[in-house]
Amino acid sequence: MCRTGCPTQDHRSWGECARSANMRVAYCGIGGGDATAQKRWDSELSLYRQARAEGIQPEGTTRNKVLSAMRQSDAAGAAYGRDFAKAVPVEDV
Repeated sequence: MCRTGCPTQDHRSWGECARSANMRVAYCGIGGGDATAQKRWDSELSLYRQARAEGIQPEGTTRNKVLSAMRQSDAAGAAYGRDFAKAVPVEDV
């Protein structure tokens, strides 16, 4: 009653054989997504949260948009945001 790939073929049931092989169910997200896509999405949202915590308002949540807003903010010395299309430096007083 073992599975085909069992090297010992001495288990009492298919389930016992599968447990001894330490089989795991693979990740399957909604709509057939995989763990790689989920990790990428989680990473992008984490980066977006980091930017928002710094006062930056990116044009979107994708990695490219967030990194672009962060780079522009760093270069200008001011937070990129929705009130202006490009960060401008704060004038010295």
